[in-house]
Amino acid sequence: MATWREIEADAPQFAARVRSRFDAGTNKTMASLRRDGAPRISGTELVINNGRITLGMMPHSLKLHDVLRDPRVAIHSPTLEPPVGQPSEWAGDAKLAGVLVVTEPEPTDPPDTSSFELHVHEVVLTYIDSDNTHLVIESWHEGRGWERISRL
Repeated sequence: MATWREIEADAPQFAARVRSRFDAGTNKTMASLRRDGAPRISGTELVINNGRITLGMMPHSLKLHDVLRDPRVAIHSPTLEPPVGQPSEWAGDAKLAGVLVVTEPEPTDPPDTSSFELHVHEVVLTYIDSDNTHLVIESWHEGRGWERISRL
């Protein structure tokens, strides 16, 4: 698994675009795995700073129980709609997937908060090209690095 710092070093422009998608709003969506293996979707907030992706969870929350049992997660950026009739003006959606590693809470965190750092195995950025003709998918995968494909 990679830290955000490693992704920034390997693909800096891509990492900056992904970070801007995550910074576009407070509320992100996180998928975790329930005890029976079914997915659970929860709202979350995260911070990308100093080469790290960090987030916290309230005590006794269901998503906390999920990630303590199985730390694999996927996190989706806030979704912003494109201007009507101008899909190429859409900044796109970004997604992260990896495992959460328990960290020490920050002094400013609420009491009993559980803190985590995301170690990443996949990052994806999806948007419409400037000609409004192709869906562009940029991705970074552990062991492969950055790739770009487009689809009609």
